Amino acid sequence: MNKKIGICAAAVNLLSVIGFLVSMLVSSPYASYFTSIGIAFSFVAMISVFAYYAEETAKAAGFAAAAFGGMYALCNSIVYFIQLTSVRSGKLTGQAAVLLDFSHFDMMFNLDMLGYCLMAVSTFFAGLTIQAKDLAEKWLKWLLIIHGVFAVTCFIVPLLGLFDTAVKGSDATGTFILVFWCVYFAPISALSIRFFLKRGNA
Repeated sequence: MNKKIGICAAAVNLLSVIGFLVSMLVSSPYASYFTSIGIAFSFVAMISVFAYYAEETAKAAGFAAAAFGGMYALCNSIVYFIQLTSVRSGKLTGQAAVLLDFSHFDMMFNLDMLGYCLMAVSTFFAGLTIQAKDLAEKWLKWLLIIHGVFAVTCFIVPLLGLFDTAVKGSDATGTFILVFWCVYFAPISALSIRFFLKRGNA
């Protein structure tokens, strides 16, 4: 069962990342919010299976990966669900619209960045759980660990206010960064499917 959960979660994660990439390229914000929720939900299950397969000496890293993954999913699911409900309804006005509408790069954007910071910390710990047995697993291990570097950027960007609706080119820069992230993360999802396929049934 654990193996099947890992394979299915990684597959859903891959499809969600691809869907998110397409939504970025066609400039469909609500599609991007919907697929992002798919990424968050499937990520928690995927990381939990990494924790399950961790050897005894790496169990703490697995637990940390699952905990940070859960925090990420909660933060970002709140952000995107609000966009798909409260913001999409068009009933928000004044300060509420500024705070809750993601496009204003205000409170919801900052919470989103905190979520991705937590996601990066989670992948770092997930990478530490892998005892690579071949080249593909080494790639997966290091892609996960290096992805942890994004935690620093995601934490600092909101503090410095580098994204703002008043800053020319913020939208285009943000789109480029997210497309790059999709190209980086899709191989993690694909290699995770392979990783779980090679694990024993349990």
